[in-house]
Amino acid sequence: MHQTFDIAHSFAGPVSPIVRLQATLTDAFERSGHSLHSGRHATVRVCPAPAGHGIVFRRHLNTGEAVDVPALWQFRESQPLSSAIRRDGVLVRTIEHLMASLHALRIDNVLVEIDADELPIFDGSATPWCAAIRDVGRTEQPAPCRVLRMRRTVTVEDGRRLIQIGSGPGLHVTGHVSLAHFGSLDWSGAITPERFVQEIAPARSFGRYVRAMAGRAYGYAVGEDFLQGVSARSAALLWRGRVIGGMRVPEEPVRHRILDLIGDLMLAGHPVEGHVSAFHTGHELNHALVRALMRERTAWELV
Repeated sequence: MHQTFDIAHSFAGPVSPIVRLQATLTDAFERSGHSLHSGRHATVRVCPAPAGHGIVFRRHLNTGEAVDVPALWQFRESQPLSSAIRRDGVLVRTIEHLMASLHALRIDNVLVEIDADELPIFDGSATPWCAAIRDVGRTEQPAPCRVLRMRRTVTVEDGRRLIQIGSGPGLHVTGHVSLAHFGSLDWSGAITPERFVQEIAPARSFGRYVRAMAGRAYGYAVGEDFLQGVSARSAALLWRGRVIGGMRVPEEPVRHRILDLIGDLMLAGHPVEGHVSAFHTGHELNHALVRALMRERTAWELV
């Protein structure tokens, strides 16, 4: 079944995961830009893939070889301020914004080809990825999409940081962060494609201006790929009680934490259905939740 769409209209309202078919892109798209940590230029080509393929990154190396790295929790590697996967020594990182866009817009099967180890950061948001998916369209495939549905609550804690997921229809996320000079920032809602595009995708990666510039200087001084591409064009930089240039959406920092969480959950290998509560979460805690889910197989079912 061939289906093209305009995101803002065709995805209005929840869709039952029980009756949903798997989907891929109608056509391939290509995007290029500079990366957040390395600062280097990268070109990404996102291609349709057959049912059951999942999301796989194909890294093209300078040697002419290509290595496939599935976007699955088993291949996840801890990296500063990003989500990364590695297989056979080959790294692909800063995948979370594309993963979140695919998750929220119900794209199950793609091959992502990249000529570098890090995806472009663009403006720090997921909006460019959503726009690219909108431009090429979505095609349903003749295979059911199996969803990871919660049967009981699973919780992961680390000091004041906590994330838990319990049963509930669709994917619903409640997020909270408290920042000096900003106070408590909260957002809660069902993650439908339309809502993701309008309320979550525009939220940019964020950080304190002084810390970001110090991190960039440190990376440059020691020759490490750390925040070499950070600037007010690639992130929401916080200065005392404001965002330089202003917030794009209300409570932008907590919405971006939710954006990252949606992308990180996709490493479970299936769309996740349940109610997530996340307090001061980040990539490490998000991935700890995914690992906990994989250990506690009786806490969920595939439907």
